[in-house]
Amino acid sequence: MPRYLVLNRFDDEFGEYHRFVPTKDHRLAYITLRHGLPILNTEGALDTVVVDDLGFETVLPVARRLSAALGPFDGVVGLSERDVLTAARLRTELGLPGWTPEFVNAFRDKPRMKEIIGAAGLPVPRFRTLDEDTTAEQVVADLGLPVILKPRDGAGSKGVVLAHTVAGLAEALASTRSSQASPGGHECEEYVAGDIFHVDGIRRGGLFHFVSASVYVNTCLDFMDGVPLGSLLLDEGRLRDRLIAFASRCLDALGLRDGPFHLEVFGRPDGELVFLEIGLRPGGAEVAFIHRDLFGIDLFGEAFRATLGLPPLTPREAFRPTGAGGWVSVPEPRPLPSRVLSRTPLVGVVPEVYAEVLPDVGSIFDGTGGYDHIGGRFRLRGSGQDAVRRAVLEVMARYELIAEPIGRAGCATWGRMPAHQPKGG
Repeated sequence: MPRYLVLNRFDDEFGEYHRFVPTKDHRLAYITLRHGLPILNTEGALDTVVVDDLGFETVLPVARRLSAALGPFDGVVGLSERDVLTAARLRTELGLPGWTPEFVNAFRDKPRMKEIIGAAGLPVPRFRTLDEDTTAEQVVADLGLPVILKPRDGAGSKGVVLAHTVAGLAEALASTRSSQASPGGHECEEYVAGDIFHVDGIRRGGLFHFVSASVYVNTCLDFMDGVPLGSLLLDEGRLRDRLIAFASRCLDALGLRDGPFHLEVFGRPDGELVFLEIGLRPGGAEVAFIHRDLFGIDLFGEAFRATLGLPPLTPREAFRPTGAGGWVSVPEPRPLPSRVLSRTPLVGVVPEVYAEVLPDVGSIFDGTGGYDHIGGRFRLRGSGQDAVRRAVLEVMARYELIAEPIGRAGCATWGRMPAHQPKGG
């Protein structure tokens, strides 16, 4: 009976790994963060170990102990962006099959992925790696302004800075070096103007088992600055076909024959597509929920099985056709920390909103919510891309979240969400 080791940090349905394999034929052992414990099927597990973090140095001795006690594992899974490389390193240490650290690193290290994609003849932003002696003046001489500074191994735009001046870049470089915010170091790349798209799916045998293409409304960097983020599934047409073909070439270059992917692509105003970055995992925010509801695909279940070399959870022909859809993520209210006083439900108000996840009154935000525990999450479906885009903008305009700052004398309530001009899509 095959047995697999799972690294878990999820606390929602995508952490229900027992749904992805029949327990009568497979057994699972878990290493999990405490907040992810309730979602796990611990009664059917070989063992469950709660840890304070899922860093490699923490989980390696636990994995060795479990392997000694339970017998050798047949595979290791870590579906989060933050765990795919740790899982690969565990495979190497335990002598297990699957993706190697070198392979996974091409989906984690920003300069490496651009080197591979660029070598395949596909457009990538101009970029340069940084060392302790790299100056802002040198970066600007190579890449111009504005310029993007980002962690080499970052995710979700955390730690990303858009610098418009040499002085601003110098300040950002000094800040990252003093804080050592990213152990993997940082890189700089040219700023590419235009829309940002994402292509999501599963590959099997070098072909798409499932694929979709979407366009963001606003950007992930905007979201980190307190602006709502939206996304729209693209209607069938030339743009969607071009994005999917571009994605296929990127995946071929990276050598991904079987597995999940979340690929982001710039669309310049002249129509040129430019690689942004890629993750070896399903998309975040509401991506997996939208795909489950509109297409009938469980991206996390398919990712789990592809990672382990198991057959697909659902045959390709079973995915149902669908209309358009999209989502909106409202960030944690600023300033932080803050406490929610009220919020306005939009199900039944905006017709395209079919589901929402709102914070409870009294909830406290401290800036650690990521894309899950935030100011509001909305899922939409409609008759077409244009109709859903109008609904996304309506959600952004009509949703109101009132919160009070904590520990700031003299502050009243923090006001309406949002006040901005939507971009993209």
